[in-house]
Amino acid sequence: MNNSTPPENNGFLFNVDILVKSPSNAFALQHLLETLNQSQHIADYRIKSGMELGGMIDQLIEAKKRSVITKAAAATEKVSPAVTEKTKKQPAEQTVSDVPESSSDPTELIKIYSKDNRLIRLTTNRQGKKFSLPCRILNYDEKNRLVTVYHVDEKQVYTFNINEIDEFSTS
Repeated sequence: MNNSTPPENNGFLFNVDILVKSPSNAFALQHLLETLNQSQHIADYRIKSGMELGGMIDQLIEAKKRSVITKAAAATEKVSPAVTEKTKKQPAEQTVSDVPESSSDPTELIKIYSKDNRLIRLTTNRQGKKFSLPCRILNYDEKNRLVTVYHVDEKQVYTFNINEIDEFSTS
């Protein structure tokens, strides 16, 4: 009679520091994520430091809160009651920057889309292969002309050279 119990699928948690050699932070993060996602033995992971992925969101929320508080304080001090009633009936101000659709400078669009944390569709051409991905721009490295994006469907981070990007679309 065999009294041994079957082996359990236990999970073990390790806290490690990993140094990734790369020409930029964006490439290093991309390589680290690819390595972690390719392993069948890694069930889950959390990157606690390096590039802060949620930092832009926090900054935008904080900036919007300050803007609303400042506008509300200015409106109550300077506006007469009749004008205040008129203001209440107007639609809320949009938080997204005006994007110059006719802009020929892609770096200007990248900065605006990144600042607004706007969902865009990026069309790229890497080594003759066309890709179209829904993403948010995480970072733009002006020195190396690299754009780091977060693919919202695949939940992956990709880095593209500015020359590999064919088109941005917002709708």
